[in-house]
Amino acid sequence: MYKLLIFDWDGTLIDSAAKIIASMQAAARDCSLPVPTDDAVRDIIGLGLPEAIRILIPGIKQTDIEAVRARYGVHFLETNTTPMPLFPGVRESLERMHQRGVRMAVATGKSRRGLNRGYEQTGLGHLFETSRCADETTSKPDPHMLHEILAETGVAAHEALMIGDTEYDLEMGQRAGTGLVAVSYGAHAVHRLEPYNPLLKVDEFTQLEHWLAPTLGW
Repeated sequence: MYKLLIFDWDGTLIDSAAKIIASMQAAARDCSLPVPTDDAVRDIIGLGLPEAIRILIPGIKQTDIEAVRARYGVHFLETNTTPMPLFPGVRESLERMHQRGVRMAVATGKSRRGLNRGYEQTGLGHLFETSRCADETTSKPDPHMLHEILAETGVAAHEALMIGDTEYDLEMGQRAGTGLVAVSYGAHAVHRLEPYNPLLKVDEFTQLEHWLAPTLGW
């Protein structure tokens, strides 16, 4: 029986890819650096910003990483108005699971400021027992943030599920020893997630709730 569900945020609960792509491209443009393609930015969704920027702009100087990071924050949090809707069924399913006593957490490549903004805009923050962000600990796919969440909640790795849409999510969960659930509608194509042998591949978010119901005695 699983005692804790750990969710990625971007691409798993919320459809933020378009805004992330536009904000990263604008940040690179502001800093007079090569502008990454849509696909390149989509590929790094889930990583912490410094790690993502190093991949997108090989050989970039540390000072330029900080400049791009700052401009990305301005665009994502302040100037870019691209909508970021929750994926269908996310709100209702999370609320039902919360009402049934399911313990839930978030492990994200976002900054704490970004996740707090996401909590505020969606009104979902109260559903999660705890969370870890990339600017507070080690970036995915290192399992450190999951180790911290598991230690804080007192849940063993085999009693937790990591639910995510990218290779970084599943590799992190695999290295931490949690169960894995792959989301097919996010940033990375399903064929990139299948090698991690997830217990479940979710095409619609509510499938997770239905799959869990028997194990949780619903």
